[in-house]
Amino acid sequence: MTVMTAAARKQAPEPDIRRHELAGFLRSRRERITPEEVGLPRGRRRRTPGLRREEVAQLSAVGVTWYTWLEQARPIQVSPQVLDALAGALLLDPTERAHLFALAGQADPHPEAPCPTVTPALRRLLDQLEPVPAAVQNSRFDFLAHNRTFGRLFCDLDALPREDRNSLWLAFTNEEFRASVTDLPDVLRMLSGKLRASMAEHLAEPAWTGLVRRLEEASPEFREIWARHDVVAAGGRTKFIRNAHVGLLRFEHTNLWLGPTAGPALVTYVPVDDETRAGVERLQELVLTEEKSATARERVGAETGAQAPKDAPQEGAPHASSAREGAAFAGV
Repeated sequence: MTVMTAAARKQAPEPDIRRHELAGFLRSRRERITPEEVGLPRGRRRRTPGLRREEVAQLSAVGVTWYTWLEQARPIQVSPQVLDALAGALLLDPTERAHLFALAGQADPHPEAPCPTVTPALRRLLDQLEPVPAAVQNSRFDFLAHNRTFGRLFCDLDALPREDRNSLWLAFTNEEFRASVTDLPDVLRMLSGKLRASMAEHLAEPAWTGLVRRLEEASPEFREIWARHDVVAAGGRTKFIRNAHVGLLRFEHTNLWLGPTAGPALVTYVPVDDETRAGVERLQELVLTEEKSATARERVGAETGAQAPKDAPQEGAPHASSAREGAAFAGV
């Protein structure tokens, strides 16, 4: 990363100064975090203090090259959604989060809310629950983290932009997700009612109103259901899911609240029969095989000196991890 001297700062335009301040801030936050704090293995040949750039990119679900350019103070754009993801990956407190958004010249979509983080212990719990599909969700139905089998239960979550990893958005707009739900009309009404009930305490918050506006613009079906003003209480029930890889699965769906209020929750899908358990085990094996293949390709690329593409990658280029950061399928 290029360090701007005091003399250079006096002559540089404000956008250049902001980019260098942002780059320095990101690097300092990255270097203070140990891999263990975010549930990553340390490995034997670690020379970088704190996290590596590729690890921050992985935790934030952004492209490695794009994040590297951000730390190099290159003139690239960064959205509020990606800043939100970086704040979570770097474990920023509220003051640091506000500083990050100020340096980037972006408005924080929920400035008064604490930055949601998933502890290493909770990430390990998600992994240890395998092959039972499990995720951490918030009350807006955004994913905060999920394990391998949950990431492929409805559709490929890791292939989606972070802002699309929301159960309502997927239920109303994603064809793969919709095809996996056997009782789609009931699920759409239930999700809309749960969102309206949860939103009563967040009516003026941009993240909530922005989600509703986005859904209304994308889906006439959502507009029609939302206009009914129905409300539904949160709760679990038996669910039938037609997975594209292993067929029909039957689960008992449960929400376990992680605090004193109905905010973040651990969502589990426990198989109700031997056929479903065998199915999720096959799904877990499929994801593990794909991850091994991807790791092998990356190793070959590194050994052959593969170069990053010349064109700037999209900031939301997805990366997979065993406990994926992103947004929550809450009641589905």
